[in-house]
Amino acid sequence: MQSGIFRKLLLHWYSLHKRELPWRDICDPYRIWISEIILQQTRIAQGLDYYERFLTRFPDVQSLAAAAEDEVLKLWEGLGYYSRARNLHAAAREIALAGAFPMSYEGVRALKGVGDYTAAAICSFAYHQQVATVDGNVYRVLSRIFGIEVPIDTTAGKRHFKELAQQLLDPERPADFNQALMDFGSLQCTPTSPLCDDCPFRPHCVAGRSNSWQLFPVKSKRTAQQHFYFTYVLITHFGRLLIHRRGAGNIWQGLYEPYLIASTDGPTRPEADLWVKGLLQLSGSRLHLLESNYKHILTHRIIHADFYRIDLSDAIEGKKLSLPENYFFATREQAFQYAFPQLIRLEKYLSD
Repeated sequence: MQSGIFRKLLLHWYSLHKRELPWRDICDPYRIWISEIILQQTRIAQGLDYYERFLTRFPDVQSLAAAAEDEVLKLWEGLGYYSRARNLHAAAREIALAGAFPMSYEGVRALKGVGDYTAAAICSFAYHQQVATVDGNVYRVLSRIFGIEVPIDTTAGKRHFKELAQQLLDPERPADFNQALMDFGSLQCTPTSPLCDDCPFRPHCVAGRSNSWQLFPVKSKRTAQQHFYFTYVLITHFGRLLIHRRGAGNIWQGLYEPYLIASTDGPTRPEADLWVKGLLQLSGSRLHLLESNYKHILTHRIIHADFYRIDLSDAIEGKKLSLPENYFFATREQAFQYAFPQLIRLEKYLSD
C-alpha cells in the first residue's frame, strides 16, 4: 500500500473518531510531556485525573522542580512504575536549570526518563517536527496491516517499524498523523476483538484478509513472571505505625512501607523473623492476621502478600525497643502524607 493511501485512510478515520483530550491541540511542551509520562503504562481513563491534579499542583516546570520528592511521589500514588515520577522530577530540575524546555529531538531525548517514543511525541505535538512515534499501538497496527513478521522485541524489528512509521508519516500533519495512529490502535485495531468488519484498511490489511490478527505483532520471546512472597507486619504504638522508606535499586524505590519480610520460596510466618520474634517476647503482644494471600500483579512479577498487625500500646511501657535500621514510627496523619505501594491499603489496615 502506498504511503499516500495509508495517510488518507488514517486521517479520514481520525476526523470521525478523534478523542478530545486536554493535552491535544496545544503546543505547550511541558503539559504534553506530563501527559506522555503519565500515560506510559497507564490507561487514559485512569491518567486523566492524575494529569489534572498534577497540573493543578505543578502548573509549570519551575514549581515541579522546586517540589520535594515525597510530594511528587504522593501525587503519583496508585499509578505504579514510580521510576517515572522520580525521573520526571529529576528532568524538571534539569529543565529549570537550563532555563527552558529543549526544542530539539536530541535535547528532549536526553531528558531523564524520556525514550524515543516520548521524545517523538513531544516534538511532533508541541513543535510539529516530522518525527514518527512508535509505541505498542503502532507496532500492532502496522504489523497487522502490512503482515510484518519481524519480531518487535529485536533490534532489527524496532528499526524496521521505526523506518516504516517514518516513511508513512504525513509531513504536513505529523502531530495529527501520530495521534491518529495511536487512536486507531486504541479504538479500532485493539489487542483483542479488533473491529475488522468496520475497518477502513480492510481491503489492504494482511491480517484482516486472512483473519490472523491474533498472530500480530510477533514477539521472539516472552518474559516469565516471577513470584514473590511479602509478609507485612503493621506494628502500631498508640496510633503510630512503624514504617521505612524503600531504598534504591528495588521496586517501589522511594516509597514507604511497614515492616517487611520478603521471600521467593513461599509464605513466611512472621514469628520466624528474629526481630519480630524478639519483639513479641519483649512486649508480650500477639500477632493478628489481617489478610492472607493478597495477590498484586505487576508486569513481570506476581506478589503474594500477607498482612499482620501487632499493637504495642501499653505493652512496651518502660522497656527499651530497638528499631530496625531506617525504620521510624509515624503518626496516622504523617503516614497518609507519604506515598505507599498500591497493595498497602492504609485505610483498610489502620483504624482510628
